[in-house]
Amino acid sequence: MRAVLRVAPALLLAASGASAGEVSVAVAANAAEAVEALAADFEQRTGHRVTVTVGSTGKLYAQILHGAPFDVFLAADQERPRLLVQQGLAVEGSRLTYAVGRLVLWSPEPNVDAAQTLRAGSFRRLAIANPDLAPYGAAARDVLRELGLWESLRSKVVVGENVGQSFTMAASGNAELGFVALSSVLSPRNGREGSYWEIPEHLHEPIRQDSVLLDRARDNPAARDFHLFLGSSRAGETIESLGLAVDGRHRPIHAR
Repeated sequence: MRAVLRVAPALLLAASGASAGEVSVAVAANAAEAVEALAADFEQRTGHRVTVTVGSTGKLYAQILHGAPFDVFLAADQERPRLLVQQGLAVEGSRLTYAVGRLVLWSPEPNVDAAQTLRAGSFRRLAIANPDLAPYGAAARDVLRELGLWESLRSKVVVGENVGQSFTMAASGNAELGFVALSSVLSPRNGREGSYWEIPEHLHEPIRQDSVLLDRARDNPAARDFHLFLGSSRAGETIESLGLAVDGRHRPIHAR
């Protein structure tokens, strides 16, 4: 298990006195808003320009394998960054855990006791990410197994490619409940506050999300600076404010 790197903002290299550079960042969908906010902050403080590409971890990983011109990769898991280092496509020693995902059971309807609805089985469909491919999906399956509900509810489960799709299924009404990322629920882009139950940590393995500096950017000062910034306390505060955890510590948000 990788330790979370935290550095002081003073360690960051400002662009003053040096020419501004460019950074191409690929980020998993559940962390997109956090990274977009970090990119804006980083640009303002350093003068570097950041381009953000959002997608599923699996698809972004595949694009990197096929030569996509990304400099920094922020995944929704630890496996793909680890593989990129192993395959020589990412800089050895650059992998760090920038966030820990927070899983919730969400209903788009207000005043719903999501936990009780789940246990009672009083719904038609339950959306989860693909448990064989997506870390949030694997965590959702773990929760259902720990609660003794996996077998009884399997016929009601509908599977999305990733956690973003499971959120869309619930938001659109195609599922009454969804195991989704808290970051999606808290997003200003979510027009339906709804109700949610934040899943207790002991019911699933931590969803540790790693970033890595890709090999093509090892000599790109702007990319190195941005990757270093991800480990700063300043970045951690932004990440936590948008529904992810840092260092495994959760902000006290109560189920709605």
